Amino acid sequence: MLKKAIIIHLMDDFAAKKAMKDLGYFLAVTTVERIGEGKVRQHTGDVLFPVDFSCITFKILPGEILEGVVHKILKHGVFLRCGPTEKIYLSHQKMADYQYVPGENPFFRNDKSSKIEKGVIVRFVVIGEKYVEAEKDFQAVVSLEGDYLGPIS
Repeated sequence: MLKKAIIIHLMDDFAAKKAMKDLGYFLAVTTVERIGEGKVRQHTGDVLFPVDFSCITFKILPGEILEGVVHKILKHGVFLRCGPTEKIYLSHQKMADYQYVPGENPFFRNDKSSKIEKGVIVRFVVIGEKYVEAEKDFQAVVSLEGDYLGPIS
């Protein structure tokens, strides 16, 4: 019962923190190795337990090939979601041969009739990433320059 309550509390804490610069996003606690002796805080009555645990994290790294879903289209590029990261920017300059097509539902299209529009899954390479401390979140800049990159759905 105590172990379950600690895991729930750990996940709530990580959800509130969103991400950490060194480790990325915390997705799941896999094992609890050790729960130390609890210490009662004098003023609040809360009990603090030192806990050793393992978990699954997600962090975007430069050079990685990933897949994301287009969720916003702008004249100069698109924003993608990949896992918990929602601020992944693909500039029109990094989409060789794609042209912006304005309208109610704008999209990018190339000569081979391949479309990048809202909801499409795109395979990309990460050029760079940045951790924004104030938002506890990551941003990334990506490209389609490379083999087998682009829309896959």
